[in-house]
Amino acid sequence: MSLFSKSTLHPAARRQTIADALRRTAIRLPAKTGIVCGATTWTYADFDALVSRLAAGLASIGVAEGDKVAVLARNSHGFAALRFALARRGAVMVPINFMLKAEEVAFILRHAGAKTLATDSGLAELAQAAAQLDTQVAQFIWLPSEDPSQPVPGMHSFDVLAACTDPLPDVQLGSGDVAQIVYTSGTESSPKGAQLTHDAVMWQYVSCVIDAEIAEADVALHALPLYHCAQLDVFFGPAIYMGSTNVITSKPTPDKLLPMLEKFGITSFFAPPTVWIALLRSPLFDADKLAKLAKGYYGA
Repeated sequence: MSLFSKSTLHPAARRQTIADALRRTAIRLPAKTGIVCGATTWTYADFDALVSRLAAGLASIGVAEGDKVAVLARNSHGFAALRFALARRGAVMVPINFMLKAEEVAFILRHAGAKTLATDSGLAELAQAAAQLDTQVAQFIWLPSEDPSQPVPGMHSFDVLAACTDPLPDVQLGSGDVAQIVYTSGTESSPKGAQLTHDAVMWQYVSCVIDAEIAEADVALHALPLYHCAQLDVFFGPAIYMGSTNVITSKPTPDKLLPMLEKFGITSFFAPPTVWIALLRSPLFDADKLAKLAKGYYGA
């Protein structure tokens, strides 16, 4: 027997979008630490509120529902916030491999039809060079990094956008709308853009939660690039969905990772075999200091 009639149940209660996943976690666990990156720490309530302000900020600079926004950036709290803000605005995220050359980045920008490109200080030169190669990019968004950095002149500042006080425009977003376009490596030909709907991503979250036993109690370390669907949608997204604590870094090296695993009491960590091997071979490796690491995942 249902407690709610179909006539009184708000449509959002049935909707499954990426931004809804964060909102529900923030309602359920408002005071819990959700994001840790460098000197930045956000509770889930902080994170959700910032994402809403950032989404309003995106609207204020002309980012509309369905617009393609490319992201060429290393892991950071800024990347994490933008990921959910784009979903809340109803825009489509296009994450780009930051190890590509300018010509390769430009191909993706042209193919996706991105008019806005988000980047960080370390990749600003590459982003600007790529945008000049016959693309539709008309504006840039500067994202903060794990380490302190200054906004790039001529780019919309993340901090300014995230302080927007305008009301968030009403978004008529459905679960079947496209959430992101992930590009293949283009090994045998030009990269192909795989369009993923909110439904597709959310069901992937559910599958990964079950198969990888991702839980609210986890303290997860996200060190591999968030532009890749493995780190973004197999581990980071599901961890937000469940309400885990998420520690983010852009430096997947033993001298960075091993101290972080110990310092934050990391219980869950994903890396390709090459990174695991480097950790095990490092002179800093001490199994006794990693006693809380209960879930180790690998893949390539």
